Amino acid sequence: MQWKSGEDFHRQAARGLDLQSSDESVVRIEDGVALPVANGKATITAIAEGETASAEVTVSGMERPFQWSFRNHVESVLSKQGCNAGSCHGARAGQKGFRLTLFGFDVDADYTYLTRQAVGRRIVPTDPGRSLILTKPTGLLPHKGGVRLEPGSLEYRVLAEWIASGVPGPKDNDPQIVRLEVLPKYSRQRPKATQQLVVLAHFSDGHVEDATRWSKYTSVNSTVASVDDRGLAMITGPGEAAVKVWYLNQNAMAFMTVPYDAAVAPEVFAAASRRNFIDEESLAKLQALRVPPSGRCDDATFLRRAYLDTIGTLPTADEARIFLADRAADKRDRLADALLSRPEFVDYWTYKWADVLLISGQRLRPKALEAYYQWVHKNVAENKRWDQFVREIVTATGSTYENGAANFYALHQDPEDMAETVAQGFMGLSINCAKCHNHPLEKWTNDQYYAFANLFSRVRAKGWGGDYRSGDGLRIVYSDTQGELIQPSRGAPQPPCPLDGQPLAFESPEDRRLAVADWLTNPKNPYFTRAIVNRVWANFFGTGLVEAVDDLRLTNPASNEELLAAAARFLVERKYDLKELMRAILQSETYQRASETVAENKADERFYSHYYPRRLKAEVLLDAIAQVTNVPTDFRAATPDSRKPGAAIPAIKRALKLPDSYVDSYFLEAFGKPDRLITCECERSSEPSMTQVLHLYNGETVNKKLAAKGSAAERATAESDDGKIVEELYLAALSRLPTAEERESLVAELTAARSEDRRAVIEDLYWSVLTSREFLFNH
Repeated sequence: MQWKSGEDFHRQAARGLDLQSSDESVVRIEDGVALPVANGKATITAIAEGETASAEVTVSGMERPFQWSFRNHVESVLSKQGCNAGSCHGARAGQKGFRLTLFGFDVDADYTYLTRQAVGRRIVPTDPGRSLILTKPTGLLPHKGGVRLEPGSLEYRVLAEWIASGVPGPKDNDPQIVRLEVLPKYSRQRPKATQQLVVLAHFSDGHVEDATRWSKYTSVNSTVASVDDRGLAMITGPGEAAVKVWYLNQNAMAFMTVPYDAAVAPEVFAAASRRNFIDEESLAKLQALRVPPSGRCDDATFLRRAYLDTIGTLPTADEARIFLADRAADKRDRLADALLSRPEFVDYWTYKWADVLLISGQRLRPKALEAYYQWVHKNVAENKRWDQFVREIVTATGSTYENGAANFYALHQDPEDMAETVAQGFMGLSINCAKCHNHPLEKWTNDQYYAFANLFSRVRAKGWGGDYRSGDGLRIVYSDTQGELIQPSRGAPQPPCPLDGQPLAFESPEDRRLAVADWLTNPKNPYFTRAIVNRVWANFFGTGLVEAVDDLRLTNPASNEELLAAAARFLVERKYDLKELMRAILQSETYQRASETVAENKADERFYSHYYPRRLKAEVLLDAIAQVTNVPTDFRAATPDSRKPGAAIPAIKRALKLPDSYVDSYFLEAFGKPDRLITCECERSSEPSMTQVLHLYNGETVNKKLAAKGSAAERATAESDDGKIVEELYLAALSRLPTAEERESLVAELTAARSEDRRAVIEDLYWSVLTSREFLFNH
């Protein structure tokens, strides 16, 4: 029984609830649960707080004999009690000689383990109570896993009655679960309330079972809601909660919105500026949570923020001065357009895609690496549509020297690796867990994994000896007309098939990757568009709508699903032109909000009521220091032996222009540069460390650049106008003019410095700004 207003479900109607059956010979109410008694129809009426609701119930099939199913009931008991978990008998080697498949992903194997091993001791059909499967988990015999079953419980009955019925095994015509449903899927709650979730399992023969008792529950955000092992959610605080429900290798989610306590007038949201769909969906979410948005950021903040997020570069002092002096109403829009057309845009986004595509000298030889990098750079410069960009990578053939995209298949040389990288890089799906068993956090099965990987089983390459550490890096990639990937657990190949797609014929000679590309880039693919939208969004906001940014599994919901869906539709309508999405973000009031909070939105870390400050990425920060100090960085190639310096890279002075991430740079390593060895955003670190602090304060990067000949500090020494020195530094580093107090204080320091100390004082001034939080963070 759920309170409802319009289409929205609210709290559970539990207090004073009275359930009545119109015919208890058909349906009986017992402890709040409707139990079927005999075939027929009845009406169940619920009464709570003076309101009533009713539902018609039809009972049928009561005359048919019932038998517990190994596939659907015995396996669910073993899973619910944790018997087949990775920490117990579901481990690869099992426990104490008894093994089950992890979470029951292979029912035939589990049936064999239970009934054909231990010389009949695990299962005793003539005396079920003596079966080890009952005596150990009830504690009658020593059991390292402790007591897992209570004698007389329904779980005990399932196992005992199944044994007594002759241990019937799984059959091909067994009804199999096809979908899991949780009710209420969406609800609006309030702190300290409780919500009983109801889980319905839909089977292939059309029947539906109440699986609430047998399901496993996990709260995704325990600060908002916790959940017990019977699906009773306890609301603990404001925000948005999601509860993951698992049953028979199917997952479903229940979402609960819990508004904050603040009494925010509707007029606050009605009066908030809206520029496009981003603002509409953002404000709708904030209003539902009663979280007011912060105001607009000032021009200086927007200028610096937009430069760093769009091209990874600071504006120069002259660019900042011109923008701040501009009084035109459309100057922010014009700035966005200008940034999207800058050559630095191409360098920045080439570098970002190079992270995803793993362009590194640790994996590719120099000529192949250069070809791959130049291919990406050329496509970014042409603003190639994202769907076409990905299609050309997935279907790449030919020489890795002449077609840079073919290096994708030089980096990934077996079908499983190819499939996992395509899923992770272009759909934000980590499917590698399904290589050994059904995915515990997703719907992907071991069969689906090998069906998807088999799409890449005919990719072949000549040259390079198959070892990226030797040779010249030249490979010729092509598609063969035969060859299948054998699934280890079945000893046979799965029909090649995209995830949730239609299988291809084994005998078809066509390049299977063409089917992969068609399916992958189809706007109806529920992952492809959302994955790139989420990556772009995270670049501009610091955190994805789904976080982690490349983890778009069902059980990791978006903070604003409506906004993510709207952005995906927008990108499809704009033919996958990523610049159009970036322009919409830059123009939105959501992006232009100040990072300063108000009292009512200070706790928000997910819903974009304000801009979230974040430390500059390693490469962006190093380039910013070089730009402000006017001393470019000298890079050297890394070597396997860190004691031996690599060759100098004289032509490149900016980190964001490096085609190879495998460089010898203490600064980049310390500040979290990824190694580009795995396709995962987790390779890049933004975590602060004492190493970073010490290097900024005492290391060579800042201090050596300030002391260098021709540095900005040296030039400033020759400037007689102390106020101009301070102003130029603030514009160059912070994109703003100093406040009156800052100007007065710093000018006084410079004026007081003796001529022989002037250079040192100016270096100290630069150092203090370059190590300040305002400089180190994008805000």
